[in-house]
Amino acid sequence: MKDANLFQLGIGLETGAQAEDQARGISAATTETVCDRDIFDDSRDDHFIRRDGEVFAGTHLIIEVVNGHGLDDEDRIQKAFRDCVDVCGATLLHIHTHKFSPQGVSGVAVLAESHISVHTWPEIGYGAFDVFMCGDAQPWKAVDVLKAAFGTSDVRVQELRRGSGLVQEAGVAA
Repeated sequence: MKDANLFQLGIGLETGAQAEDQARGISAATTETVCDRDIFDDSRDDHFIRRDGEVFAGTHLIIEVVNGHGLDDEDRIQKAFRDCVDVCGATLLHIHTHKFSPQGVSGVAVLAESHISVHTWPEIGYGAFDVFMCGDAQPWKAVDVLKAAFGTSDVRVQELRRGSGLVQEAGVAA
């Protein structure tokens, strides 16, 4: 029974990340060496974004779809997620949506580059989307996809550069 409890906690199980590290020849013992490399080195495989002399973890767009149509349709939302992933150059790992009664949908697309999520209020034509991507993905391309998917030109966007300033604050070589 003791082993079953450890299994439920995930102890001793290899994750995809561990397998990926092993495939690249990285072990717990070598992780410190990898982290000591120059953070501005373009050959790093950490998926940080380097733009305008700044290093940050990813671009997080807060996207508000206003006067949208079809925001109560799970299939339409899932298709919009897939279209965003394709157009943005991201990698889809999993989609999960939930339809509420009497209306509304919440969902998430888990990406190798982070995620896309939504919660909708179809009764007022509103969808609150988060598009967070790191690496080479291009999250701004999701804006036009969402405009088309939900038949509106009223899409409002705020950008956050997640992790901005933390690399320098941590004292990593610049």
